[in-house]
Amino acid sequence: MGRRSRRSSRDRALREPKPDPGASMESPSAELWLFPSPAGLRSALPKRLETTRQICCTRGRLAVLERGGAGVEVHQLSAGCGDAKNIKLQKKMKIHSMDQGAEHMLILSSDGKPFEYNFTIEHARAQCVLQEKNIIQITCGDYHSLALSKGGELFAWGQNVHGQLGVGRTFVSTSTPQIVEHLSGVPLVQISAGEAHSMALSMSGNIYSWGKNDLGQLGLGHTNDKDSPSLIEELDNQKVEFLTCGGSHTALLTEDGLVFTFGGGKYGQLGHNSTQNELRPRLVTELVGNRVTQIACGRWHTLAFASDLGKVFAFGSGKEGQLGNGGTRNQLIPLLMKLPSNEELKFESHTSEKELIMIAGGNQSILLWIEKENSYVNMRRKIPTLNDRTVKRWIDDVGTKEWQSTKREIREIFSYPACLTGSFLEKRIIAETMSIHVDLNKARNTFKELTQKDWITSLITTCLRNTLLRNLPFCSPFQEALEVFVLLPEWPEMYDSDNWESLVVPFAEAVCKMSDQSSEILEKHWVSLPEPAFSKLVQMLKRAIISQMNSWTESAENICNIRALLEMLKRLHRVNQAKCYLPEITFSINELSHWLNFHTEVRKRYLLKMETSIKNPCPVIFSHFPFIFNILSKIKLLYADLLFKKQERLLKSLSGTAEQEGSESSLLPFSDLTVRRSHLTEDVLNQLNQFENEDLRRELSVSFREEIGSSFGGVRTEFFYCLFEEMNQPEYGMFMYPEEGSYMWFPVRPKFEEKRYFFFGVLCGLSLFNYNFSNVPFPLALFKKLLGQTPSLEDLKELSPVLGMSLQTLLDDEGDDFGEVFYIHFNVHWDKNDVDLIPNGSHIIVNQTNKRDYVSKCVDYVFNISVKTVYDEFQRGFYKVCDKEIIELFHPEELKEVIIGSTDYDWEAFEKNACYKDGYNSSHPTIIMFWKALHKLTLEEKKKFLIFLTGTDRVQIKGLENMKITVCCPENLNEKDPIRAQTCISFLYLPKYSTMERMEEALQVAINNNRGFG
Repeated sequence: MGRRSRRSSRDRALREPKPDPGASMESPSAELWLFPSPAGLRSALPKRLETTRQICCTRGRLAVLERGGAGVEVHQLSAGCGDAKNIKLQKKMKIHSMDQGAEHMLILSSDGKPFEYNFTIEHARAQCVLQEKNIIQITCGDYHSLALSKGGELFAWGQNVHGQLGVGRTFVSTSTPQIVEHLSGVPLVQISAGEAHSMALSMSGNIYSWGKNDLGQLGLGHTNDKDSPSLIEELDNQKVEFLTCGGSHTALLTEDGLVFTFGGGKYGQLGHNSTQNELRPRLVTELVGNRVTQIACGRWHTLAFASDLGKVFAFGSGKEGQLGNGGTRNQLIPLLMKLPSNEELKFESHTSEKELIMIAGGNQSILLWIEKENSYVNMRRKIPTLNDRTVKRWIDDVGTKEWQSTKREIREIFSYPACLTGSFLEKRIIAETMSIHVDLNKARNTFKELTQKDWITSLITTCLRNTLLRNLPFCSPFQEALEVFVLLPEWPEMYDSDNWESLVVPFAEAVCKMSDQSSEILEKHWVSLPEPAFSKLVQMLKRAIISQMNSWTESAENICNIRALLEMLKRLHRVNQAKCYLPEITFSINELSHWLNFHTEVRKRYLLKMETSIKNPCPVIFSHFPFIFNILSKIKLLYADLLFKKQERLLKSLSGTAEQEGSESSLLPFSDLTVRRSHLTEDVLNQLNQFENEDLRRELSVSFREEIGSSFGGVRTEFFYCLFEEMNQPEYGMFMYPEEGSYMWFPVRPKFEEKRYFFFGVLCGLSLFNYNFSNVPFPLALFKKLLGQTPSLEDLKELSPVLGMSLQTLLDDEGDDFGEVFYIHFNVHWDKNDVDLIPNGSHIIVNQTNKRDYVSKCVDYVFNISVKTVYDEFQRGFYKVCDKEIIELFHPEELKEVIIGSTDYDWEAFEKNACYKDGYNSSHPTIIMFWKALHKLTLEEKKKFLIFLTGTDRVQIKGLENMKITVCCPENLNEKDPIRAQTCISFLYLPKYSTMERMEEALQVAINNNRGFG
């Protein structure tokens, strides 16, 4: 059956040939050469070649389109080129170009409508396909067709047994054009089809192939068919600018004039002096040194034209004489085509008026030497893109006619991802395996220019909203398709608060729809972004989220909007964690503290945990997006969660219907502790021991024996302060202090049983659960470990500055005499013990090669290996009380401040925020004396005053500026009375002292007797 061979119809403009004064025409009168040259074939061609627009030839059929595009004449070569069939389009439409398959023809009208004609149907008529699209390029395989739209969309239809349509699956055939989704958004410049395989070339020089691959014609290194486009590996330091398919082979032409071929080589059509198949693109070395400017593939042969020489090379099958070698022999290497007189065929390389056009048919080669102004050489249309001249023309004042043209151009470019991406491509850097190939600076500057005109800004924004954002290529696995996701955030209107719903939300939705493969590629793009561009992207999403919150109503649409925005921000946060672009606080949304109902969030979370069948579309924000919370919001969430647990336990207790959890006492909403100050730790541990196997997440009621005071509030605060103060003392022996005044850490050989460390963790958890602080001087490493993070050398410097800095000195020393200077071995002295870090470590010297390993093992020993047993018990106790999922919302620095409180004191703010009652105000003489006396105290004395007032010297995360002291003077107080405090509500009962001496005396009595109640 006749097969339409693929030819390079020279649709692109050729390079200007270099002058060659010595070259001459071998046949001065000739304008047409045919190989072979039967009389019938010659008679079918136009008598005047200047009237020829296009010639298309297969093994059995010759089609001629004359200038003017009125119709196509089709000649059957097998019938001796008798009467020609004339194919015209409806309503006298003009024809732009054509192509043939084995049994069908595609005709493209001048206004971009493709028509299909079937030769097997008697009295057939050309039928329009893709009527709603503006098509700029067409190509035919044997039994399938491809069409490229002006917006860069590629459509395919016909047979698909080998996946030649590229739609991701195989089936027999379809007559309905299908979009090749994997190439959506890729700025394509050329398409080509072979017998049953397809190829596409992008503006950046990437080559995509799919379909039949039994002989390696896809160039992918294997022989498996592909039902969707695959990217061919880059050629070393070469950019491809043209490609063409033969029956089962493919040829590529680079911008440097080199030719690569691959696929079937049975007849030598690859030009490698071999009949072997090639599975990857291989350079045709015989052509190196001859700058090739045009290539064409027949079914089993290949042509190459070197314009500088004015000569044509041919190789492959010569069965019908198509190689111009004077016979029918095959050629395994490129050889010059000759005239029947055996003279070399040569064209004037210095002429600037004429152009050579090569058509490689099934078993024919046709060469046309025609005038350059002939429209033949400008047949391959391209997708519209933006350039500097266009931008200048747009923003200049224009007349009505030009204005309408400008609007059309804007719609064409800003409605399609491929056109937008193609407008800002950078020169390709072959060596880079992953980088952004769009010029963001150029895009940014161009967009800034365009926004000078309000009507242009409005029209572009409308195009993005109504068309481009709906067509984003979220399914594409290819980098250059996804680069539009990097370009769009550069459009200034994406940051306008009026456009968040129409622009940013659909943008985020497209990102969230991506496959894992596409997401991975996009995230690599984000990693490649400069920091300002990445930060800008984060801010765009945060603004959209805040705008959504400000207009929030509980609806399915709003829930979907906020989920998409948060999910995209989550992906950016993941990239930031790997790259460390921005501080974590950059992702925090402070407005959440005022907008979000944290108690509702907590209930929603527990509801979803308990009833997994519930499909609630509203996200549990703090569970899925913890990074957007600042520390104040996290504390609100933590306290809301604690309150929920307390309320839940209280309801169970009151209802009496809760499942038994081991004992009746486990249902109680409170835990009562009655302790003696003189035996505080002993009493606490004895009572906790009774609740070891129960749920300890209960409200804590504390009483000191022989003291009068409320069981909650200040009594409980003072209880925790005194308890931790006693247990943390070096003399108590529960923890070790590596250096004087340093932080405390777990001992290598603990003095107490492991269970005591479990209870210490429980106490830290209970303190947090009951809204109190734990004055435990742990280093940051402890809080890292609670969050599953690994401590570092920097943490060791904090715990033990001497050891940490010694190890840093080892790392910093690069001297050749390292071993002689330090002379240390793989062991470490820690907590009064020497230990080998590796087997026989005390005999292995540390040197330049292994010093980093030595330092790493030291850090690991101190923070992990030496304390594993006791630390694990501490952590088990802590998480017996605290919810790990909530705690993991915090960063280590935040968790440390939440557990141990802040010691960042602002005494001026403390005074400024004070409230007054019972006749007091800020200008009262007693109040003035009080603040003057307080400010004169030392820091340690001021901290004692805080203990007197609140029960602890720790303050909330926002410090003293967030603490409100209330100063009052009941009528029954006189100058002889001491200062008193109601710790649970920070009330200070201050008598109206008349002198500064009496005020200072009373203040000293208060701070030095700051323990006990009643």
